[in-house]
Amino acid sequence: MSPKEKQQRLKIIIAFGLVYVFWGSTYLAMRIAVMDLPALFMTGMRYLIAGPLMLVWCALSGRQIRINRADFVRVLIIGVLLLTIANVIVAWAEEVLASGLASLIVAIVPLWVAVVEGPVLKLDRLNRRAWSGLVLGVIGLGVLLWPQIAVSSSLGRSELFASFMLIVGALSWSCGSLASRHFKLSIGPLAATGWEMTIAGSINMLLAFAIGDQHHVTWSMRGVGAVIYLVIFGSWIGFTAYIWLLNHVPAPKVATYAYVNPVVAVFLGWLILHEKVDAFIVAGTVVIVAAVALVTSSKTKREAETSTPELPACEVGAD
Repeated sequence: MSPKEKQQRLKIIIAFGLVYVFWGSTYLAMRIAVMDLPALFMTGMRYLIAGPLMLVWCALSGRQIRINRADFVRVLIIGVLLLTIANVIVAWAEEVLASGLASLIVAIVPLWVAVVEGPVLKLDRLNRRAWSGLVLGVIGLGVLLWPQIAVSSSLGRSELFASFMLIVGALSWSCGSLASRHFKLSIGPLAATGWEMTIAGSINMLLAFAIGDQHHVTWSMRGVGAVIYLVIFGSWIGFTAYIWLLNHVPAPKVATYAYVNPVVAVFLGWLILHEKVDAFIVAGTVVIVAAVALVTSSKTKREAETSTPELPACEVGAD
């Protein structure tokens, strides 16, 4: 292996590490942020910082950021689905749920994508491996949610409702991901992401003020620090590394983030916030990760070589 090839290999390893660790850690950061900042206010603040600054960086680096009316409508739809609905639901759910559990539920996004793209929209036909993954995913969700289903306390009911809302949020993220994949834009993915974050952040903040979230904000180093972490490491560094990988590594390998991030999230939640990792979490992690791996690897070799994984505006959820 030549020195140039070794250097390229090192860059790829570093980029994968950035995507795996930083996107996996966003669930922990959101869990910390919503301890002091309401979900809508926190996500509005996050994206109103990350989006405009990303657009400024794109402009300074010579990338096109001007969009026409058609582009605006498309990035509005994508931004609302990903960041005003899905990401806000994740942040809201983490007010009562452990970050690791939330990450595992959100990990079903590739399963929703397969369902929407296949049986619903008829854009793809699921093979036996994909159907096996979908069945395994349902079993995995059942394992994860069983402790909440079996408990009749008010806390258990609140956690169960939050978990079901996360499933809805994962569906919204899947629809936004598919829209991102199929919409044709006149700007690149980084600039599009900047616009999506800016538009969705504005909507989130307007909604936050409309319901009076500003009166429930506790300004603390913990909450503000978590938001800064999400902006820098989740929205900027993580996504930039992801885009770089798409240009240098086969798409199916890049897509492995979908089942590595939840494992990282569970580990960090246990390590830093001392979140409970019981037999249900361990079993659910194994089953969900296996289900996602089956679904994401179910494409034929030709499809894997010509397609790219969906381009999230940020990490899943996390975004």
